[in-house]
Amino acid sequence: MLLVRGWAGDSALTGTIFEEDESPPEYSGSPNTDAPFVWVCDEFYEVESGGQTQTIEGRELQVAFESPMPRGFESREAALTAAKEHLRTQFVRLGVESDTVEIELLDEDENTVQQP
Repeated sequence: MLLVRGWAGDSALTGTIFEEDESPPEYSGSPNTDAPFVWVCDEFYEVESGGQTQTIEGRELQVAFESPMPRGFESREAALTAAKEHLRTQFVRLGVESDTVEIELLDEDENTVQQP
């Protein structure tokens, strides 16, 4: 299992890549994915009211979260590429420039594996 974390300012979003010998979580509405690598991560977007208050790059925003949707991949590299894109996209939805989102890879104990 790899944790992939995206940082924008003091805010972070972390998703998980389940590898070949691991079983991704199953919950109501989750698709059946038999792929060897599965990426699971929340999605969020800014709302006018409700949601949760988050401070990102010095701005206070109201953010709503969507249920995570597992996505399957045939290779670890494809899963990592999709994970990085997904994390950047979430912050872009909140007005953060894509190239300012920092990505790090962590093992299941949250030890840094790689910081691209």
